[in-house]
Amino acid sequence: MDAPTWCVGWRCLLLLALVGSTRSEGVQSCEEVRKLFQWRLVGAIKGLPDSPRAGPDLQVCTSEKPTCCTRKMEERYQTAARQDMQQALQTSSSTLKFLISRNAAAFQETLETLIRQAENYTSILFCNTYRNMALEAAASVQEFFTDVGLYLFGADVNPEEFVNRFFDSLFPLVYDHLINPGVADSSLEYSECIRMARRDLSPFGNIPQRVMGQMGRSLLPSRTFLQALNLGIEVINTTDHLHFSKECSRAVLRMQYCPHCQGLTLSKPCMGYCLNVMRGCLAHMAELNPHWHAYIRSLEELSDAMHGTYDIEHVLLNFHLLVNDAVMQAHLNGPKLSDQVNKICGRPSRTPTQSPRCSFDESKEKYGMKISARNEEETLANRRKEFINSLRLHRTFYGALADQLCVNDLAAADGLPCWNGEDIVKSYTQRVVGSGIKDQSGNPEIKVKGTDPVINQIIDKLKHVIQLLQGRSPKPEKWELQMGSGGGMAEQVSGDCDDEDGCGASGSGEVKRTLKVTDWMPDEMNLSDVKQIHQTDGGSTLDTTGSGSTAATESMTVTLMGAVMLLPTLW
Repeated sequence: MDAPTWCVGWRCLLLLALVGSTRSEGVQSCEEVRKLFQWRLVGAIKGLPDSPRAGPDLQVCTSEKPTCCTRKMEERYQTAARQDMQQALQTSSSTLKFLISRNAAAFQETLETLIRQAENYTSILFCNTYRNMALEAAASVQEFFTDVGLYLFGADVNPEEFVNRFFDSLFPLVYDHLINPGVADSSLEYSECIRMARRDLSPFGNIPQRVMGQMGRSLLPSRTFLQALNLGIEVINTTDHLHFSKECSRAVLRMQYCPHCQGLTLSKPCMGYCLNVMRGCLAHMAELNPHWHAYIRSLEELSDAMHGTYDIEHVLLNFHLLVNDAVMQAHLNGPKLSDQVNKICGRPSRTPTQSPRCSFDESKEKYGMKISARNEEETLANRRKEFINSLRLHRTFYGALADQLCVNDLAAADGLPCWNGEDIVKSYTQRVVGSGIKDQSGNPEIKVKGTDPVINQIIDKLKHVIQLLQGRSPKPEKWELQMGSGGGMAEQVSGDCDDEDGCGASGSGEVKRTLKVTDWMPDEMNLSDVKQIHQTDGGSTLDTTGSGSTAATESMTVTLMGAVMLLPTLW
């Protein structure tokens, strides 16, 4: 008999048995057993009995009654029992595995799209607003966002280093094109001197430090979140292919196939009997349950906390605005910076140059330069929330797996005659044990010994990723952030968003987390980082807090706002 392609495992044995006849007391023929055996185990085996007979050589399916099984059949049933067990596990975990793997791929794809979009925003800023330096800045912009992607997806790069590298490379361009426009130094050594001087001169004020903080606090949670999802997939793949003990294989054989030896092809195990066998077989796997539960809870806590400067969408898609702030600060501080550069690097020997035209003019579409608003409902945060809501339904997966298998597939319904490992009975009378290794000492159907090294390894990995998720979660009031492995910038940051984070305090109109940046207005600048444009009669720097400096502050604000308005509407 050919089996349908969709019909495999225990269910098909029962389905095919419906076309045969059940055994009556004193069964005289083994025809139904032969039929199911040959179909399930693919092909005929020599020596299948035509009628029940004594089976003294059987190891597991022993009985005082005549049997339709031989020792060879029992060995083949043993193999089938192991295969059925593994298939049952894979079927049970398929929905969970698909949920995690699909979302891991979707999150990575979304992050890649966000990186490209943020790179485009930054390129357009230079192309439309700082056209003269756009071509020269293109390589630095591309390198910066390449490093962002490498870090997010697990490479050993340091955010502090690539942020510094970007602003180091930006300063010579700003100096040549904005502070001293129209001429360029012909010496690469002079440009390198300007680049090296950037960290001492702080031409961009506190913007690089803000970018470091925002990048570190947003990239690290997303990186950890992705790593945790990949570990979840690894856990499921591992438990899907566990090797079961000899004791388990024999117990499943006795429960599932030994009834066939007595012609009971339609029998199903009693619920209590099934629970004892499956809880014994999956006792080591049940030890994963508290760690799996903590893993999902930690993912949820991290996801909930990824907002404000921990929200990678907000940070990436507003990066170009901070770059614009940085360039404006250097421009406004130009005369002072020029004097400082001359003292450090000397006066250059210059030759007039013509600035190259923007490389993005001819075909913005070709380079993916078109900016379009995104629907707030499609944000990464909303997608994470939907995923966590679905994942939460599986938080007790490993603790309830044995029960799920028995209830859904294996055991007889309450009140029906069932197989108790020896015969058909009205009910199972043995004690039913709980899940987990500790509960198996009194299991009447299977002996569980020691621990499983594979399960122990999985538990260790789960503990590790839980520590990562919890230790790097912004949920605590203070979050210790280790940025990368190379530079080792460690900072204590508050879980709340403040002006330094660029979240926009009172008086600031910077976007807080939406992807739509159309209505952006600049932060209140930290005037202590800007050129000393105004001095009081006593020669002190401008006081932005005292009432006597109101007019000066307003004058400064107007100057900065005018500079901001040079930025065209790009969306």
